[in-house]
Amino acid sequence: MPPDEDVRASFRAPGAAVYYVLLEGAVVGGAALQIDARTHRNSLNFFYVAPEHHGRGIGLKAWRAIEAAHPQTEVWETGTPYFEQRNIHFYVNKCGFHIVEFFNERHPDPHDLHGAEADEDHAEEPGGEGFFRFEKVMRP
Repeated sequence: MPPDEDVRASFRAPGAAVYYVLLEGAVVGGAALQIDARTHRNSLNFFYVAPEHHGRGIGLKAWRAIEAAHPQTEVWETGTPYFEQRNIHFYVNKCGFHIVEFFNERHPDPHDLHGAEADEDHAEEPGGEGFFRFEKVMRP
């Protein structure tokens, strides 16, 4: 789970679009996107489905609805920590994303908001060792 300040920042980012994932009228998840109307390179900054609803196809249906709501998108981008195998499976095998980069101590993310200080502070925590970046090309 990303830090609360990262989640809040994604809600306030330029071009932010925030969605709730509903099941029978109840909120069971959500998504925060960053939509760039100029480049049509959009980002999935935050996406979740409550654990008790995993494995039921809810996330995939929600993702397909997000794609349908943004047909102008040429490329979607997202990422996840290296240890989140369930997320990697979901993005690559279910949604059609491709792994395009792996950030780690020898190849740091140039857009990391927390920089080297966070790496040192969180080196012992899961995810401090690497992060996958994914892309899904919608149109050539």
